[in-house]
Amino acid sequence: MTVKLYWNDAYLKEFDSVVEKVEGNRVVLRETVFYPTGGGVMNDTGMLTVNGVGCRVADVSREGDVIFHHLEGIPQMKAGDSAHGTIDWDRRYSLMRYHTAVHLMDGVVERKYQAGGITGGQIFPDRARIDFAMTGLNREMVQKIIDEANAAGREGHNVLAKNLTKEEALARPNLARTEPGREMMKGMDSVRVVEIEGIDMQMDGGLHVANTKEIGKITLNGFENKGKNSKRIEIKLE
Repeated sequence: MTVKLYWNDAYLKEFDSVVEKVEGNRVVLRETVFYPTGGGVMNDTGMLTVNGVGCRVADVSREGDVIFHHLEGIPQMKAGDSAHGTIDWDRRYSLMRYHTAVHLMDGVVERKYQAGGITGGQIFPDRARIDFAMTGLNREMVQKIIDEANAAGREGHNVLAKNLTKEEALARPNLARTEPGREMMKGMDSVRVVEIEGIDMQMDGGLHVANTKEIGKITLNGFENKGKNSKRIEIKLE
């Protein structure tokens, strides 16, 4: 199992570790700050230095509890070597801001409009895509949701990550917003949740900013009709 240092501190930019396994251009470390692709959020990139040689980390993936760092080229390293990793911080911080922005909008929709209105999305370093399943949703209503999310963001709500027992999690409605998420939660001993104080709480394994003031201004960048009661929007952050 790879120790996930990013869960302890999403603002940690570099770390020391030990190589546990090398498979071609994939490297497993004892612990890591590199976040793998998952939950609709893109992976970190950066550098991994072993034996004085720096290797570019182009991709990061997860298989069970093990995180694989995909390097450019075949690395000259072996199990037991000491390693130093550094993430591309600007990319990470942008992903964190967009991720929290989506949760903030989800919280507004959940509280004021329709439970389960946001059904999915994808978070990139320069934009985020959000899918809605809401009756009567149009561009004007989306803009109203964004305006309300921006107003809440300016208030400066703290963003916290914590673990609940399965029993605590199942007792709270709408912690998991999709049916696959609800089924996954039933098989967990503990459930990691992210809370925007006073706004939203949901099951989430991703990384977020510490306060909603860090998000910046959310702007609507696209609105697409994907069918009856199915809309897709794209947001950008200023």
